[in-house]
Amino acid sequence: MFRTTAYRHPSEFPILLLTFLISIAVVILSAFLTQCLSLLIVVFILGMSIVSSRSMQAQLMRKAFLVSPERSPELAKVVQVCEKRLQPGSLDVYVVRENVVNAYTFGLSKTKTIVLYEPMLRIMSRGELAFVLGHEMGHVSLGHTWLNTFIGGLAGSPSPFGISYIMYLVFQRWSRACEYSCDRAGLLACGNLKLAVSALVRLAAPKIQTQAEFEQALTMIDAQDDAFVNQLAEMFQSHPMIIKRINALKEYAASPDYASLQANVDRNLQA
Repeated sequence: MFRTTAYRHPSEFPILLLTFLISIAVVILSAFLTQCLSLLIVVFILGMSIVSSRSMQAQLMRKAFLVSPERSPELAKVVQVCEKRLQPGSLDVYVVRENVVNAYTFGLSKTKTIVLYEPMLRIMSRGELAFVLGHEMGHVSLGHTWLNTFIGGLAGSPSPFGISYIMYLVFQRWSRACEYSCDRAGLLACGNLKLAVSALVRLAAPKIQTQAEFEQALTMIDAQDDAFVNQLAEMFQSHPMIIKRINALKEYAASPDYASLQANVDRNLQA
C-alpha cells in the first residue's frame, strides 16, 4: 500500500512554528501581566493597610483610653511586668468601652497598639490578663502585625485555577500557627499554666462565674475536636480550636525549652 505526506503544503511547518512561538510568547506575557497586576494589588493592599492602621488609631483616640499609671494603675502594672518579661518593643495599650470580650494588636509603625475590651478587666484576674497581654505582645515581638498585612495581601491577590483559595487556606494555617506561638508568649508573660488555661476558657465562655460553671465550660471545650465538622471548619479559621490551644500549652509547659525561657524572662524583672 502506497502512503505519503508529500502533499503537505510547504507553508505548514513555518506557520506551525510561528504559531507555537506566538503562543509561548502570549503565555509568558500573560503570566508577566498577571504577576504585575498581583504585585500592584499587594502594594495597594499594603497602602490601604497603612491608611487603615492610622484610621483605627484615630478612632481609638475618640472612644478608648490609653492605659497609664495615672488612669489605670493596676492594669498599668500588669502591662509593665509583661513588657519587662517579653521586651516586645515600643507599644501602647488601649481599653475600649464596648461589651466585647476580645483583644487584638495592630500597627505598621514603630509603636504598635494593643487593644483590650473593658469587660475583660471585670472577668479576668491579673494573671489571666497577663496571659492575654503577653499573647498580644507576642504578635508584636514576632512581627505578625506587618507579616499579617503582607502575607494576607499575597493570599488575597487574584490567581488562576483556584490557586487563590489554596493560598487563603495556607494563610489561615499560618495564622493559626501564629496563635500557638503567641500563646507561648502569653504563658511566659503570666508564668502560670493554670492561669493561661483559665484565660483561654474565659475567652470562650466569658459568662462563667463559679468553679462549677468553669468546669462545665472546660468539658464542653474539651469535646470541640471530637466532631469532624469542627475539624473541617477550623481549616477556614484564623484561630485554632480552644482545646487545641490548651493542649499545645500543656505540652509546651512540660518541655525543658519552656523552663529555660521562663527562667530567663523572669530574670528580666530584676534588671
